[in-house]
Amino acid sequence: MKYSTLINKEYYTTEGCHIIEVMNTAEQENVSIARARVEPGVRTRVHYLIDTSEHYCIQQGRGLVFLDDRAGFEVLPGDIVAISPGQHQSIENIGHEDLIFLCVCTPRFREENYCEVL
Repeated sequence: MKYSTLINKEYYTTEGCHIIEVMNTAEQENVSIARARVEPGVRTRVHYLIDTSEHYCIQQGRGLVFLDDRAGFEVLPGDIVAISPGQHQSIENIGHEDLIFLCVCTPRFREENYCEVL
């Protein structure tokens, strides 16, 4: 099956990043792909996903990833970050250009599985 991704529009989230849903459809329950963009100097809000694992595939920029209560670690283009279901996560853009990465969720991302940590 083929999916056209050029029709999907970028939107801003309360998490603090811009998202394009590359593929997130009920026809493919086992996976979703989104393109995330974080502006320079911005750190996304801490959150976790219920029953959903996530992988960040860094494409552009420099960032710090924070998982649970651990110190942040740097990510660069070509890096992949594995995030377990329920694991607290956030990412900060420490560069001078947009930080862009793919978010691959298994099973697919569902809004009701997103939980912000206050």
